[in-house]
Amino acid sequence: MQRSVQRTPGDIRTGFVTTDDGLQLHWRAVGSGPLMVCNNGVGVSTFFWKYLVDHFRDRYTIVLWDYRAHGRSARGIDPAQADLTVARHAEDLHSILSAVAPDGEPAILIGHSMGCQVSLEYRRLHPARSHAIILMLGTAGRALDTFFDWGHFPKVFGAVHRLAFSIGPRLNDTIRPILESPLAWEFARRFALVDPYYTRREDLVPYMDHLASIDIRVFLETALQLNQHDAWDLLPTLDRPLLVIAAEKDDFTPMWCSQKIVDSTPDAELLVLADGSHAALIEQPETINHRIERFLRERVSAAPPLGVVQLHP
Repeated sequence: MQRSVQRTPGDIRTGFVTTDDGLQLHWRAVGSGPLMVCNNGVGVSTFFWKYLVDHFRDRYTIVLWDYRAHGRSARGIDPAQADLTVARHAEDLHSILSAVAPDGEPAILIGHSMGCQVSLEYRRLHPARSHAIILMLGTAGRALDTFFDWGHFPKVFGAVHRLAFSIGPRLNDTIRPILESPLAWEFARRFALVDPYYTRREDLVPYMDHLASIDIRVFLETALQLNQHDAWDLLPTLDRPLLVIAAEKDDFTPMWCSQKIVDSTPDAELLVLADGSHAALIEQPETINHRIERFLRERVSAAPPLGVVQLHP
């Protein structure tokens, strides 16, 4: 694994790692203190974490990174041949953390949506580098089975996946103008894919723009691989503090999935966000940050002086 690091003014470092199969992955570390790593949802870059970064950067080193073919990571991959499994993303995360903290310091793992499965798989593969886990608006495995809480969704998605790959890269020429259109924002609000009262346009548009920039087949293949991954078996023996955050109106990940994670995991805690959607990270950041603050204070640290956190195994 090769590493490159760029130091920027203040408390920000950026860099790239080259994985064992030759892809460059981008990362950014903000702040100082114990490691807190943020694992994105599928099709998302690092922008959804901005409120969390602002809140915790004075006490933690917050690591943000881009999955394969996302954000500033290498884009030129063949989605029909590339390894886009959850286990591969977890190993990519290990490459990132090895570059940011080569001394082996463990990290607080935070996942949003797909990032929940990546966080749990990383805990399975690299337990020594995993401490507390925070799962937001996601599930522990086979995400398509519960999407929209509709049992037929995996079959429909499979048909869309096959059609997209049969059309090939020219499909992007059709999808991109739609995502870049002002109508995409109006559609998301009108059909309550986000909370229309709490979501600011400037917070959601970067998601639309980023989704338009990636190969739609990468998005579909990555999502399909989520349904091949299952970490439910890990939960009964999960020996790290766990906080689960759910949203009442999350159509993508039904709230009962979060309750099932909590019921399956000893001493896990649950926060339910009233009226929140799958984009609650940018809808209710103050509530989320305050609950994480309490979780870290009560379960992960013992009144740390001057921002120094003592992590308990």
